Amino acid sequence: MDPVRTVAESQKAPVTTRRSFYVVAIYGLWGIISAALGLPALIYLFVPPRMRRQSEWVDAGDVTQLASNSPVEMTFRRNRVDGWKVTSEKSTAWVVKLPNNQVVAYAPQCTHLGCAYHWDQGKNEFICPCHNSLFSIEGKVLDGPAPRPLDRYQTRIDGKQLLVGPLQSSPGQTA
Repeated sequence: MDPVRTVAESQKAPVTTRRSFYVVAIYGLWGIISAALGLPALIYLFVPPRMRRQSEWVDAGDVTQLASNSPVEMTFRRNRVDGWKVTSEKSTAWVVKLPNNQVVAYAPQCTHLGCAYHWDQGKNEFICPCHNSLFSIEGKVLDGPAPRPLDRYQTRIDGKQLLVGPLQSSPGQTA
C-alpha cells in the first residue's frame, strides 16, 4: 500500500449513496413537520391575542328616568376577559341622581363581606341585612361593621345615557 495513494483517495469528494440521500430526506421531513406543528404552538403560547381593546364604559340606562335622591338598581352587561376567554356578565349598580344633577353608581356589594344590600325607602338608607351595616344615600357608613364607604363605579353621561366605567374602591376607614 502506498501512503500517498491513501491520502489522495481520502481527499476525493464523498460519494452520495442512496442510503445517505434517504437519511437526509427523512431528517429534512422531520424538521418541516416539527416546524409546522411547533411554530403555531409557540405563537399561541407566547404571543398575546390580537383582540380589539374594547372600551371599559358600558351603557347602563337612561338618566332622564331617574328621580332626584331616589336610588334605582340598574342592570347592564359587561365583557370580562380571562386570558383568551371573553365572557359577558350581567352586573348591577345602585344609581342615585343627586340634587346637583350629578349621577353616582354604587357597586352592589357591602364593603364588609361583599353581601348584597338594598335601599330602604322608609329609613332613607342602604341596608345590608347580613350584618346590619347601614349606608347613607352618599354611600357613607352610618352604622355596622362595614369598614369603609360603598365602592363606586366611574360614571359619565353621554346625551341621555348613563355610561358606567371601572369600579373604584372607596378609600380609608370610617370614624
